[in-house]
Amino acid sequence: MPARSLRVATLNVWGRHGDWPRRREALRSGFAALQPDLIALQETVVTGDYDQVTDLLGSSYHVVHQSQRADDGTGCSIASRVPPVQVDEVDLCVTARVDPADFLGRSSAAQIDTPAGRVVFVNHKPSWRLPLEHERELQAVHAAAFIEKLVAQRADHVVVAGDFDARPETASMRFWTGRQSLEGTSVQYLDAWEHSHPDEPGHTFTTANPLTVVEADWSRIPPRRIDYVLVRCDDRGPTLRVASCRRLFDRPVDGVWASDHFGITADLVA
Repeated sequence: MPARSLRVATLNVWGRHGDWPRRREALRSGFAALQPDLIALQETVVTGDYDQVTDLLGSSYHVVHQSQRADDGTGCSIASRVPPVQVDEVDLCVTARVDPADFLGRSSAAQIDTPAGRVVFVNHKPSWRLPLEHERELQAVHAAAFIEKLVAQRADHVVVAGDFDARPETASMRFWTGRQSLEGTSVQYLDAWEHSHPDEPGHTFTTANPLTVVEADWSRIPPRRIDYVLVRCDDRGPTLRVASCRRLFDRPVDGVWASDHFGITADLVA
């Protein structure tokens, strides 16, 4: 890869559900082969005596965990090859329909000095329940406004990654990609998958992966693309060029599916 490049990845790890010992080995080997610089992880488990991210990635990454986590330690995490210079969180509990019992209500941002320049790397995880698109819209607006404040301080680039729980045609994703305004404001981010594969659906949550029906039956909804890597645009386009983008863990290895989601990885160049 070019010197001023960056490999980013995102994956919903699915905690320690399913056949965790075998999934663990698939995830460890997959990330070791990929060698990403920045990783946004959702549904990671952190307890007093266990850190799932360090278990999967080893000691070569600096790890930032979401401050609020479920009773079993589940939450979101960011991993970076270099230590962040600043870490912030934004509250996403935007309406009374957002239930703190099943939604932790925050997205995290780490400012990191990379070979491509200073990057605000955001792990965005909005509400997951299907009827809550209104909340996902408000969460997108809140997160985007929060990012703009960080960029005003000092940043060269912004990359937002995560499990957005929204298809590309939904209002929240149309907002992120500059196709419509919400709440009287607008932004524009480049969808790395759409840019690289404009004619491919790129589903990341589908019953083609049997883990989607192991502990919760998602068979009643069609395949969806809900996991993203987005690059913020300035007045003339994305500040980082998308050199490539592909899915991660989208097939079994020795009969083992690594997670109930497929991940996304993108190579970005300044």
